[in-house]
Amino acid sequence: MLTGATRNNFHTLLDAIPLHSGAESLPAIIYLSTTAEPITVNRNNFKMHVLTHAASMAKLGIAAGDLVIIAHTQSLESIYAFWGALWLGAIPSMFPTLTEKLDPDIYMRDLGELVHISGVKAILTTDHFASRLKSKLLCPVYSSEELLLSTAPQIPHAYKSSPSDIALLQHSSGTTGLQKGVALSHKAILNQLASYADALKLTSEDIIVSWLPLYHDMGLIAGFLQPLIQGIPLVLMSPFDWVSHPAMLLRAIHDYRATLCWLPNFAYNHSTRAIRQSDTASLDLSTIRAFINCSEPVQHESHLMFAERFAANRIRMDMFTVSYAMAENTFAVTQTKPGHYPAIDTISLDNLRQKKQAIPTESDNNSTTSIVSCGAPIPNVEVKVVDANGKTLPDRHIGEVLVRSDSMLSGYFKRPDLNPFDDQCWYRTGDQGYIAAGEIYIVGRSKDLIINAGKNIYPQDIEAVVNTIEGIHPGRVVVFGVPDAAEGTELIAVVAEVETTDKTAQKQISQAIRQQVVRQSSVTVNFVTLVNKGWLIKTSSGKIARGKNREKWMAEKQMKQDP
Repeated sequence: MLTGATRNNFHTLLDAIPLHSGAESLPAIIYLSTTAEPITVNRNNFKMHVLTHAASMAKLGIAAGDLVIIAHTQSLESIYAFWGALWLGAIPSMFPTLTEKLDPDIYMRDLGELVHISGVKAILTTDHFASRLKSKLLCPVYSSEELLLSTAPQIPHAYKSSPSDIALLQHSSGTTGLQKGVALSHKAILNQLASYADALKLTSEDIIVSWLPLYHDMGLIAGFLQPLIQGIPLVLMSPFDWVSHPAMLLRAIHDYRATLCWLPNFAYNHSTRAIRQSDTASLDLSTIRAFINCSEPVQHESHLMFAERFAANRIRMDMFTVSYAMAENTFAVTQTKPGHYPAIDTISLDNLRQKKQAIPTESDNNSTTSIVSCGAPIPNVEVKVVDANGKTLPDRHIGEVLVRSDSMLSGYFKRPDLNPFDDQCWYRTGDQGYIAAGEIYIVGRSKDLIINAGKNIYPQDIEAVVNTIEGIHPGRVVVFGVPDAAEGTELIAVVAEVETTDKTAQKQISQAIRQQVVRQSSVTVNFVTLVNKGWLIKTSSGKIARGKNREKWMAEKQMKQDP
């Protein structure tokens, strides 16, 4: 396997594949669908499909160094196209298709900017979506059918990439920043996979199950490249299938005796609320040795709910782990120890907001908050916390988190104007956090911080409170600051999607929001806006786009004020 001990044995992603020679009949991918029987692709068939796609792309003129966008639904075809591009030495980048969760104007604008700024050679997409893109974009767009028809009779030789060559692009998950391509070299990715394998104590007996989209670093690196490079089976399903049928994931764990699964925080809440008891009555989930929570603020309560709901299926609290991750570091920065529940730090809210210190306290009341540890840095990753002047802070002092490692991005693709590093190669994350006992605790984003009457308010804390209120769509809450000249401070606004349209019920929910936030956070909410499902803008990775929602809310507020 690719581990810290073997990290220098391979120079490119394709070099790592021979690790599995002699095991061609073993499964590489088991693809699950709600509309068809499972498809098992062994390693030999996987390679043949990849070579066929490489030949087709070569016939279309795609060559080494070309940027290829794969704007595809999650499918085996998109996977073969991704690896086919790597075979040619081209640079693949997974990109979401347009869904009801994405604003079509913003999507087309961002994709158009990406084509212009990054010099996209071609876009590969579905038959359905191709015609729409062809009319909007100034670059070749090929449908699945067109790619199939272009199959060449001769398979090209694998391109001899160097370790420093860009292997792929990940795109930052900001709604307005999709053109910012995170360029990752072969060596950076291999270093990440080796270090993360050591942190997880990965073995050849592991089986990974994933529903995560491949255009997100969690899905692409942890739930896709890791199993295929390491030669362990991947059980994969579409995120759309999982959202509508969340029991699929638990069924897959039972059927294939899966051991590892990555889930963002909202997935625990969704599974707890949406899965019927009858769908899981016979399932044994005891083979899981780690659910890894990352991508968004971790809520201990979500773990508790999930564990209680599926206790009969042999879910235990020691299965839950946490990772702090970012595309700029390929993926993982930290990881808690598998088999041990993450540490929970209960700290004083007053010290957090006024002194920017995380002072532990034994009390658990409205004057405290609890933060779940993200674990220690994985091997070959360094983390420090600095103040506004760049001075390293002592333990339990809150500042910006900086990261340095051998799995960092090469830079932002064709964006020389954006330098992600300081003069000592530290990457400034923009996240606020602190270190305690060698572990990292994240409290929020620097740009999200609300300063209300001299107090530092982290919107994630208020969102966590609002998400517990009955009638609120779980995970569909956003909190932001609104400057107020008259008050001379930032006011606090809450926007939440609700299930009811009844005015009396909505009034009760609004009152509950104000009361609960005051009771649990000692913070006064100035604005509560209840909206219908689908109002909130999300990023391509499914996160609530705080800045865009603030802009939308402000625009609607201004329209109501104008005569």
